[in-house]
Amino acid sequence: MPLPLILGIGAAIAGATGVGLGIKGAVDLSDAKDTLKKAQERDERNVKRHTEQNKATLKALDAVGEQEMRILASFEEFSKLIQKIQNKPEFANIKVGVTKIPEIDYGQLKKASVGGAILVGGLSGAALGTAGGFAASGATTAAVMALGTASTGTAISTLSGVAATNATLAALGGGSIAAGGGGMALGSAILGGATLGVGLLVGGIIFSMTGSNITGKADKAWNTMLENEKKIDETCKYLSSLKLNAETYNLALIDLNLKYRGLLSEAKQTLEKYEYNGRVEWSSLSARHKLLIENLVLIVSVLYNMCKVKLVKKTGMDNYSVNYTEINDALANGRKALASVS
Repeated sequence: MPLPLILGIGAAIAGATGVGLGIKGAVDLSDAKDTLKKAQERDERNVKRHTEQNKATLKALDAVGEQEMRILASFEEFSKLIQKIQNKPEFANIKVGVTKIPEIDYGQLKKASVGGAILVGGLSGAALGTAGGFAASGATTAAVMALGTASTGTAISTLSGVAATNATLAALGGGSIAAGGGGMALGSAILGGATLGVGLLVGGIIFSMTGSNITGKADKAWNTMLENEKKIDETCKYLSSLKLNAETYNLALIDLNLKYRGLLSEAKQTLEKYEYNGRVEWSSLSARHKLLIENLVLIVSVLYNMCKVKLVKKTGMDNYSVNYTEINDALANGRKALASVS
């Protein structure tokens, strides 16, 4: 075969191969762009899903935290009432069925009621998750800390509104974490999803690469999206469970608080009939009225101990989980208490 013809055929084959490679590169580029687009859209849906679940959970926790602070603040009325009764029993053997309820420490109850009243004033203007942080790390702990000293050296009890709330959050963040708890870091980091890092590392740089390299980057981006999706799925499952438990806990608090308010009102009216010089002698009360006071103390004990429960517990260096055991125990005691005083 003449050399020119051979060269011509070779050139034609080379040209055809070049066109083929160009088409393949264009197809790879198109497929890569499509993969990147789908990865980014799916990632955005995942992030939106996490954001919405997180917001819903924080709202549920806020409802619990605010409810608990209001309950704690209301105990001031109970404290004043119970102090009027002279020579009363210690109520040390309060039981719900066979379950013994921890005895009330009236000194701590007083601190919690004052602290709760301080913090309630700052919740209306607080950011989403603030009251929820109190519920997550223990409302009673937060209320007592509200009587402590801020980092500035100012007594928190002299502050008001959001200033008092923020100072207490700071105290919780340092105090509770140092003690091994989650503190307010829980609300800001874990519930806020700050550690997820769900962005995809892809951008305009891909358009300057060859088709094969783009495909590699697209595949990597898709795998990154899948890894982030797994993290988001796990976090959303945790947040959903926390939300459900928070809602259940809040309903129990509402029921017990209604019973408490009713018993408190009845007890106040009853003791007025027995009161002399601002005091009431326990022995002068009828059996029915003694039972009324005992029932009131029982409900207050259950509520007070429910406000101590941390809805979230620390399970590792940076890991948290729903505190199922303490939540379920507290709910069981609440149900038994309501049944026993009905």
